[in-house]
Amino acid sequence: MKVLVVDDSLVMRRIVKNALKQIGLEDAVEATNGKEALSMLAQGKVDLILTDWNMPEMNGLEFVSKIRETDKTTPIIMVTTQAGREDVVEAVKAGVNNYIVKPFKPETLKEKIDAVL
Repeated sequence: MKVLVVDDSLVMRRIVKNALKQIGLEDAVEATNGKEALSMLAQGKVDLILTDWNMPEMNGLEFVSKIRETDKTTPIIMVTTQAGREDVVEAVKAGVNNYIVKPFKPETLKEKIDAVL
């Protein structure tokens, strides 16, 4: 399974990729913001998207909304520090399938991924 990890923080992308490896998902590609991620998606399909909310160029909500204009099926999980109930509701309205608040454990990531697949 190919996973796209979208986060402006190099450290956070590494943390997410390491957590993915711990749960057996080693095919992961990275993007630093929504704009870059859209370019990567144009080059080839991914099976799952993990995206941050707060990023320059194009934030996570804008990115999710843009994807959902043409792709209603690829699972998207928002991985963010935005923990308010209204934030979760806004993300779900934009089209995310699940939501993880940072920091998180690999087990939590696995549970959320299993739930959307």
